Amino acid sequence: MNARERLLASLNHKEPDRVPFDIGATPVTGIAKTAYVNLLKYLGMPEEEISFFDVVQQIAAPSEAFLQKLDVDVRNVSPNAPSNWKLEIHEEGEYNVFRDQWKIKWRMPKNGGFYFDMAEHPLADALDVEDIEKFEYPDADDPVRYEGIREKALEIRNRGYGVVMSSISAGIFELGGWLRGYANFYADLAGDPEMACKVMDKALEVKMKYWEKVLDIAGDLIDVVQEADDLGSQDRMLISPEMYRKYVKPRHKELFSFIHSKTDAKIFVHSCGSFREVIPDLIEVGVNIINPVQFNVNGMDSAGLKRDFGKDIVFWGGGVDTQRILPKGTVQEVKDCVKRQIEILAPGGGFVFNTVHNIQADVPPQNLVAMWEALQEYGKY
Repeated sequence: MNARERLLASLNHKEPDRVPFDIGATPVTGIAKTAYVNLLKYLGMPEEEISFFDVVQQIAAPSEAFLQKLDVDVRNVSPNAPSNWKLEIHEEGEYNVFRDQWKIKWRMPKNGGFYFDMAEHPLADALDVEDIEKFEYPDADDPVRYEGIREKALEIRNRGYGVVMSSISAGIFELGGWLRGYANFYADLAGDPEMACKVMDKALEVKMKYWEKVLDIAGDLIDVVQEADDLGSQDRMLISPEMYRKYVKPRHKELFSFIHSKTDAKIFVHSCGSFREVIPDLIEVGVNIINPVQFNVNGMDSAGLKRDFGKDIVFWGGGVDTQRILPKGTVQEVKDCVKRQIEILAPGGGFVFNTVHNIQADVPPQNLVAMWEALQEYGKY
């Protein structure tokens, strides 16, 4: 069984020879640069010139040598930067600063910073839907974005790995907060939903154009379409299930139905935190895979999720806790956690092993090796 066959078996709720493994195939299943460099040294691998998969989160782009050494089953394909934008980081006082394609300003402390945080929201001062309408959104029709995508996907397919295609942006709901600012956007949802819906509709418009282009180019080669929309916090949803169903769900349905009409690829949706109440809704609108399976927050118990939704949804993540055990636990605690999670999530397929969200900078390399060794020991069917 090659890597892609292993992945497809699990995505179709069948048991392959072993649990498929992902590290680095999406911007939410990766490893921070500092942890990556430390792990390379610990493994005795040559030094690399590290590039970023996601500069905001400071997530490294793992090398092919690294992916092969760890027997990773999936590879990423991402769109290119558009012709009218490039990443330009400059100093501004105590911070390194840049603006992204959506004109959102990000900053990170020059000393001791681990991430870029949002500093300015371009639609924060919008007064009406006309202001939102006339804003200059990223051009999803720019052909430069799509150069080389089919060739890269075909190369990955020919080498026997699963192909994961990244999105053009954060999620529809997420972008509402990113563009308007969280206080404005949540106030819009509660008191002026026309404003909130207009922002989400503009984000949806960009996404629809993007996926139409990508799937026309390489829809027959893509195994997993990666999307995201953070809906949960540590103990509850960020908005009520009712508000999700009224304002966000219809837009998710439009996007995911369109994607399914263009490709046989499975739809992967990332949401942190607690969102159990709307998992049936996500299944209904066409989501096939949820990530990161944050099993240590309210309502997201792994056994309950597997019991109630395991026939309909694939769990991509949930392999080991990244808030306490991976960074601060002992080697044995890491192995015990991995063993327990595999025992819960692996039976019957429908499980791709990954950590609960990205591996952070403070994770010691010996714990990452312990995680991998436990996966090799306990991940066989």
